[in-house]
Amino acid sequence: MSGITENGVVDAVGKELFIGGKWVSARSGKTFDVQDPSTGEVLCQVADAGPEDGLAALDAACAAQADWAAVAPRERGEILRRAYDKLIERRDELALLMTLEMGKPLAEAAGEITYAAEFFRWFAEEAVRIDGGYAVAPNGSGRFLITRQPVGPTLLITPWNFPMAMGTRKIGPAVAAGCTMVIKPAAQTPLSMLALTQILADAGLPEGVLNVVTTKDAGGVMEPLIRDGRARKLSFTGSTAVGRKLLEQCAEKVLRTSMELGGNAPFVVFDDADLDAAVEGAMQAKMRNIGEACTAANRFYVQRGVAEEFSRRLTERMQALPMGRGTDEGVVVGPLIDEAAVKKVTELVKDATDKGARVLTGGSRVDGPGHFYPATVLTDVPVDARLASEEIFGPVAPITPFDTEDEAVEKANDTEYGLVSYLFTSDLKRALRVSERLEAGMIGLNQGIVSNPAAPFGGVKQSGLGREGGTVGIDEFLETKYIAVNL
Repeated sequence: MSGITENGVVDAVGKELFIGGKWVSARSGKTFDVQDPSTGEVLCQVADAGPEDGLAALDAACAAQADWAAVAPRERGEILRRAYDKLIERRDELALLMTLEMGKPLAEAAGEITYAAEFFRWFAEEAVRIDGGYAVAPNGSGRFLITRQPVGPTLLITPWNFPMAMGTRKIGPAVAAGCTMVIKPAAQTPLSMLALTQILADAGLPEGVLNVVTTKDAGGVMEPLIRDGRARKLSFTGSTAVGRKLLEQCAEKVLRTSMELGGNAPFVVFDDADLDAAVEGAMQAKMRNIGEACTAANRFYVQRGVAEEFSRRLTERMQALPMGRGTDEGVVVGPLIDEAAVKKVTELVKDATDKGARVLTGGSRVDGPGHFYPATVLTDVPVDARLASEEIFGPVAPITPFDTEDEAVEKANDTEYGLVSYLFTSDLKRALRVSERLEAGMIGLNQGIVSNPAAPFGGVKQSGLGREGGTVGIDEFLETKYIAVNL
C-alpha cells in the first residue's frame, strides 16, 4: 500500500450524487457526515439527497432504458470485465477506503474487493448466455417463441456491512441483463459505492444507466420511487423489518422484488465431527466481518459429548484475536459500525447471562473512542435467551448443547429465518439427511463460508425472496416473453 494515504483515498472519491452521468449536488444543498467507526471522527461530508433528487435519478434511468436494452450483450459484458480489472488494479486503495468508513480490518476489506470484483467477472460472462426457446405447439398448428428481455429500470438498496460486494452483486446482473438503475447505498458507508460508480463510468457504462443517490432519509427518497410506477423492480439487502415495509410498498405497483433479509444461522456440530475443522469453520462463520453479516453463525448447537471441548478450543481462538482499528497491522477484530450496534450486542449478552449463560471470554464492551466489542463466547445459553431468536450482528458465539439429531434439527429450524445453516459431521448419511431437513436456502457442510459469486445466494422463510449470483442471478432482472406464431 505504498503511497496510499487515508486522506488521499477519501479525497479521491466524489461526494455528490451521480445522476445522468454527472456528479451533482443535492438540490437542497444539504450534506451529511461519514464517520470512522474506530474513532468516531468525521471522514468527510457527502450529498444528502431529497425526494426530488431521487425522482431526477429515476428520470435519468427511464430515459436511458431503451437505448441501454438495445446494447449488444457482448458490449455489456465487456464493460463489466473492464470494471472487474479496475477493481483488482485498485484493490489496496479501495480496501483502505472501506476500512475507514466501515471498520473491518484491511486484510478482510481487501478480500471483499476481490469478492466484489468476481461478481462483475461472473456476470460479464452471463451477459452473453441469456437464452430463449422455440417449440412446436402440442397440436402442431403453431410455434412458441420464447425470449427474455430486461425487466426495466430497477431500484437497488444496499447495506453498510459489505458496501462494495453488495453493490456489485446487484449491479452486475442488472448491467448484464440490460437494466438501468437507481441505487441507494447505506448512509454509514456511501464512499465505497461512490468509488465504484466512478470505476463503472471509467469502464464505459453509458450516462443514465447507473444513478446513485446518497441520503440519510432512505424512506423519504425511495418510497416515492417505488410508488411512482416507472421502476419495475426493487432489489433490497437489509433487515427483515424493513423488507416487509418495502414489500408492502411494492405491492401497489406490483414491482418485481428480490429480498435478501435477516438471518439467524444455526451452527450444528455433531460428536463425530472433525473438531479442528469445526472450530476453524466456526471462526469463519462467526468472525467474518466482525460478526456483522447476515450469514454469521448466530446459534451454536454442539452435541453434548464434545460441547466442552469445542467450547474450550473456540474460546482459545477467540481470546487470541487482536482488536483495534482496522488499519493497524495484525488487527482481526475491528469496531462495530456504530454506537447502536454496540448497545444491541451488550443488551443481548446481558439478557443471556441474566438467564444463566456463562461467559468464557469477552462479554463486556470496551471503552471508547470507537465502537468496540470484544470477541465473546457464551456457554450453557438457554433457549429463551433473546440472542437465540434475534440476529446478533456482533462477535458473540452462544453455545447450547444438544443430545439427539432430531433435537438439533428442531432447534436449528426454530426460527422465522432461513438464510444459511452450518453443519459439521463425518457421517455422510447424516450429512445428507440433516442438510435436507434444515430449513435454509444455503447449507455450509463442513465449511464455514458459503458465499460465492458462482453460486445462488438467498434464503427461505423470512430471510428473503429470490436469489443473487450463480446462473440464476441474472433471472431476477429478466422478464420472459412468449410469442405465439400461427402457421
